Amino acid sequence: MEVRKTELAATLAGSDLRIATAESRTGGQLAALLASDPGLGPHLDRGFVVYSAQSKTEMLGVPPADVARCEAVNAEVAEGLATGALERSGADIAIAVTGFCGPQQKDEEVGLVYLACASGRTGLAQQTCHFGDLGRERVLDHAVMAALALVTSAARACRTEAALPR
Repeated sequence: MEVRKTELAATLAGSDLRIATAESRTGGQLAALLASDPGLGPHLDRGFVVYSAQSKTEMLGVPPADVARCEAVNAEVAEGLATGALERSGADIAIAVTGFCGPQQKDEEVGLVYLACASGRTGLAQQTCHFGDLGRERVLDHAVMAALALVTSAARACRTEAALPR
C-alpha cells in the first residue's frame, strides 16, 4: 500500500488536482488513507460513503434500477458513483468502489470489486477485479490498492492533458 501511496503522491506533487471518493464497500477507507498522508491529504476534496442502496441514489444520483441489480455491485453503479461524485464536488478526479468483500451471502462472488474513475479532463476509466475469497479485510485492502492505482493513472493523464498546447 505504501508504494501505491508514494506513487500517487509523486504524481500529484506540484499540481492542484483534487480527488473525490465515492465508496460503498470500502466504507471510507480510501478517503481516510488519502487524508492521513501529508502528500495526499491536500488533494482530497471530499469523500462520499454510500454504503446503503438509498444513499447511492440520494447522494450521488445513481439510477435506482442500477442499484437494484446485483445488490448494487455492478459496473453501472461504479460509473454512476464516480460521475455523481465528480458532479457533486470540486474535484478533478473522482474514484468509486463497490463490491462484495465477504462473507459470502446468496450467490455473491466474494472478492468481486468494480472500480470507476471519472475526470472532466480525461473521461471515464473502469476496472473489474476478481480478488477471490481472501477474507474481508484483505479484499478491502486490495480494493483500496487497486483504487489508488486507478487514481494515479487518471492523475497522470490529467497532468499530461493539461501540459498539451492548446
